[in-house]
Amino acid sequence: MARPPLVPLGPELSGPERTRFARHLLLPDLGLDGQRRLRSARVLVVGAGGLGSPALLYLAAAGVGTIGVVDDDVVEVTNLQRQVVHGVDDVGRAKVDSAADAVAAISPGTVVVRHRDRLDALTALGVLADYDLVLDGADNFPTRYLVGDACARLGIPHVWGSVYRFDGQVSVWWAGEGPCYACVFPSQPPAGAVPSCAVGGVLGAVCASVGSVMATEAVKLVAGIGDPLVGRLLVHDALRQTWDAVPVRRDPGCRVCGSGADATRALGWATVHQGAGADREGPTAAEVARPSVDVAELARLLDERSSGGAGFVLLDVREPGERDVAAIPGSELVPMGLVRDGAEVPGASGRVYVHCKSGGRSAEAVDLLRARGVDAVDVEGGILAWSREVDPSVPTY
Repeated sequence: MARPPLVPLGPELSGPERTRFARHLLLPDLGLDGQRRLRSARVLVVGAGGLGSPALLYLAAAGVGTIGVVDDDVVEVTNLQRQVVHGVDDVGRAKVDSAADAVAAISPGTVVVRHRDRLDALTALGVLADYDLVLDGADNFPTRYLVGDACARLGIPHVWGSVYRFDGQVSVWWAGEGPCYACVFPSQPPAGAVPSCAVGGVLGAVCASVGSVMATEAVKLVAGIGDPLVGRLLVHDALRQTWDAVPVRRDPGCRVCGSGADATRALGWATVHQGAGADREGPTAAEVARPSVDVAELARLLDERSSGGAGFVLLDVREPGERDVAAIPGSELVPMGLVRDGAEVPGASGRVYVHCKSGGRSAEAVDLLRARGVDAVDVEGGILAWSREVDPSVPTY
């Protein structure tokens, strides 16, 4: 169902602008009025990464007048496989700066507002309130829930996308018009429960597919054309090359946008996963009891073992694809999922040192193994710390 345009008409187009946007002007549904609305639109893109990159490029090319970019990160080599607003020469630069340059190269007339900060409960409302709609390409759950919460509070549409491996999802969350993000996903999952793309990987072109749909939804909302993805969750499977629309509904009891929602509470309060420890103070009993070593100590132990010293097992709980990128010599692979399922681990009768990418999964594995009577020890910082502090020849990812 079409909805009224989000944005009022902007100034008349000049002759050169009519030439530039001629293919839009030829579209009966969009036309001259739609292009004028795009020029006066203010669109915020959260995350200049895999999803934000194609969205930014197509919003700029479409003639959106003002684009805000939120990202506190810098460009890394591993970003270049999918984050197409950044190039090799941008490695080490702030993402908001290289993204702004990419937008300017396509649309010099577009105003880019750089927000080189991580949104939090104190800043989110002030940032988002200055825009007509938000495109959320965040790569972490706390930011997704914060953005969804802030958009619901402000009553502005929230174009959301997510990718993992060969799969993607897109929807438009809009409190008052349909479900908000928390209506459909009411609780933030515990840390580590859902693998990130940095752990599980992602096909770069899937980001392009999902990001371009997000940009299309933004154009539709600005111009008031077509049937936006309000009340529908679009699910993409790139391996089967299918797109399926799943109906989703508003939850009348939603703690973010329902009739009983508290408009004075701190943002994010309603979406904290119960038991996830997001607001606890101090370490848990398990953390206190969890023995650990740093990577320098592990290197010393490995040297001793290779010289005939005490034996032990170094357990790698990452996924096989991660191990193809980088590995610590002498480690043995048992993915975290198998550990959770109770699989036997090598060397369980002796000491087992456990590592992952950066420390989250190894800590969980150590807790599980020690509960089974295994003398397990956590390797702090994982293979990233190993590459940084022991052997820089080991690739990072």
